[in-house]
Amino acid sequence: MQETLPPLAPGTLYLVATPIGNLEDITLRALRTLRECDVVAAEDTRRTGQLLKHYQITKPLLSYFRFNEAKRSREIIERLERGEKVALVTDAGSPGISDPGERVVQTALAAGFRVEPVPGACALVAALTASGLPAGEFHFIGFLPHKSGQRRKKMEQLKSFAGTLVLYESPYRIGKLLAELRDLFPDRPVVLARELTKKFEEYLRGKPAELLKITSLRPRKGEFVVLIDNSRPAD
Repeated sequence: MQETLPPLAPGTLYLVATPIGNLEDITLRALRTLRECDVVAAEDTRRTGQLLKHYQITKPLLSYFRFNEAKRSREIIERLERGEKVALVTDAGSPGISDPGERVVQTALAAGFRVEPVPGACALVAALTASGLPAGEFHFIGFLPHKSGQRRKKMEQLKSFAGTLVLYESPYRIGKLLAELRDLFPDRPVVLARELTKKFEEYLRGKPAELLKITSLRPRKGEFVVLIDNSRPAD
């Protein structure tokens, strides 16, 4: 274990993982990075502001989200050129994992700047480890396309992948997804992980048709991680 921690390096982009629900799920290194950086680029400055306030951290905030990635990436590069230490965060979890971040990382690396991850909470890992499904080989898809034709094509492709399939889905489309899984993966064990690390954390396990019936009878709240046991893919 490293006893003395070096100060943050000028001209470095730090990718800081933030809690996915429970505020205690933030690392000491993440807190130190947020305290010592010059600016925090955030997906939602209001949400990140609440996190910083909770830990009594005061830093300038720069909005960085999907629709202004190109402009903000240029601004972040300019800050790095001035030797600033930039922390990039999203609303929850690790930047770039089904969240903004990938573009600025590519831009920073292309410009010759150091990019350093500050790992932490991740909904994908949390759900997979507690699902009870095989974790030795898994395929992470993130969010499926919204358009029905594109979704269907993508899911048809997934039938050939061996291992556990992991998706993210919103509460508004979980019924649609389960209906699609009922048609394409009718006999596969499925786990729905909801409200991870929060007060009402829940895991629902069963076949797609069973889960569709269960979820249709209760309020659908919170983001879902959907895991499908496809360790024996269809021919």
